[in-house]
Amino acid sequence: MRVRSLTALLVFTCAASVGPSRAHAADDLMQVWRTALGSDPVYAAARANYRASLEKEPQARAGLLPQISAEAGGAYRETRSTQGFGVAYSGGRGTWDLALTQPLFNWSRWQAYEQSKLLTADAEVRLQQAFQDLLLRVAEAYFNVLYAQDALTATEAEKAAVAGQLESAKRNFELGNATITDTYEAQARYDLVLAQELRLQNDLDVRRDVLAQILGSPAGALAELPPGVRLPSPQPARLNDWSTQAEASSLDVLRAQLQTRIAGRDIQIAKSGHYPTVNLRATSGSASDAVMSNGSSAPGKPINNSVGVVLSIPLYSGGGISSQVTERVQLEQKARHDFEAARRQAVQSARQHYSGVTSGLARIDALEAGEKSSRASVEANRTGYEVGVRISLDVLNAQQQLYATQRDLALARYTTLLSGLRLKAVSGILAETDLEAINRLLREPR
Repeated sequence: MRVRSLTALLVFTCAASVGPSRAHAADDLMQVWRTALGSDPVYAAARANYRASLEKEPQARAGLLPQISAEAGGAYRETRSTQGFGVAYSGGRGTWDLALTQPLFNWSRWQAYEQSKLLTADAEVRLQQAFQDLLLRVAEAYFNVLYAQDALTATEAEKAAVAGQLESAKRNFELGNATITDTYEAQARYDLVLAQELRLQNDLDVRRDVLAQILGSPAGALAELPPGVRLPSPQPARLNDWSTQAEASSLDVLRAQLQTRIAGRDIQIAKSGHYPTVNLRATSGSASDAVMSNGSSAPGKPINNSVGVVLSIPLYSGGGISSQVTERVQLEQKARHDFEAARRQAVQSARQHYSGVTSGLARIDALEAGEKSSRASVEANRTGYEVGVRISLDVLNAQQQLYATQRDLALARYTTLLSGLRLKAVSGILAETDLEAINRLLREPR
C-alpha cells in the first residue's frame, strides 16, 4: 500500500502572481529549501526511520516461508559394569540432522504479515509528514528572518525620524520657540526606539540562527517580498471544500486510520493464541552408531528420513491469551477514538488556517491603507509643528503610529503566507510547488 493509494487528493491550486524569471545573487526560498532537503538532520532521521520500517514486511513474510535448519553433534559415551566399575563400552558418537518446516496454517503469522503491509503504509505517511514539516519549518524560518529584517528596517527609520525631531526640538528651544519639554519628550522617545532597535537586532540574529540550524550553515542575504505585491488567495475559495479535503486526506487522519487497522490486526494476532497450528515437517539425519550392511562391500550408517504434518493445539495458557485479547480490543477502541479526534482536529485546523488567509488578506489591505494615512498624518503634523499649531509630541506620536503600522503590515504578510501553506498541509496536499509559487513573488534585496 502506498501513500498515493491511501489519499484521494482533490486538485487544489493557489493562484500566485508570476514575476519575470531572474537570476538570484541572494538565496531565494527554493535555494534555501534545496539546501535544507539535503542538510536537515530531522528529515534525514525520518528518512532513515522510513528505510528501517520497510524491513517489517519481509521480516513478517519470512514467518510464512520454509524454515530449514541443520544440526551436527558429537559425544563420547562410556559404559561401566557395577562390579568393579570396569569399562564395558566406550567410544565416540557423531550425529547430524537436517530439518525443513513449512507452516501450513498459522493464523498469527499470517495476520502479522498483513499487519506489516499497514506498518509499511504508516511509515510512508510518516515520511510524508516529515517532508511537509520540513516545508513548513523552512518557510517559517525564512519568513521569520524577513520579518525581523523588515521590523528592524522600520525601527531604524523611526530612530532616524525621532533623531530629526530631537534636533528640531533642541534648535527651537535654543531659539526660544519651544520649551524644554519638547526636547525631553523627543529624547525619551529616541531612547525607547534605540532600545527597541537593539532588541530587534538580537531577534534577527536569533532567527538567522534558527534558519542556519536547519541548513547546517548560515544563510546569505535572502530574497525579499516586495512591498505591495498581491498575495495568493485560497483556491477554491470555499471553506467547506477545504474542510472536506482535510477531513478525508489530512496526513494525521490517514495515520489515525492506519493505526485503527493495525490495532484490528493486533486483536487477530492475540486471538490466534487459541487457534491450532499446522506445520509440514521433513527431516533427514543419522543418530545411530550402528553399522548396517545391505550385502554390498560398502556398509554404512543408517540415515533416517521422515515427512509428516504436525498439528499443535493450545489447551490452556493460564488465561493470558484472553487477557491479551481484552487488552488489544481496548487499544483498538482507543485507536478509533484517536481517529475521530484527528478527523475533528483536521476540520478545525482547516477552518482556522482558511480564516487566517482570508482575514490576513483583508488585514493587509487595511494596513496598507493605514500606512498611507499614517504617512499623511506624519507630514501634516510635521507641517503643523513648523507653523506652531502642533507640538512635538504630536509629531512623535504620528511617527510612532506610522512605523508600528509598517511592522504590523510586514507581520500580516508573512503570517498570511504561512497560513496558506498550513492550510494545504492540514489538507494533505502541501508540495514543493507551493514554495515555488511563493518564490516567484520574491525579489532581490534592496
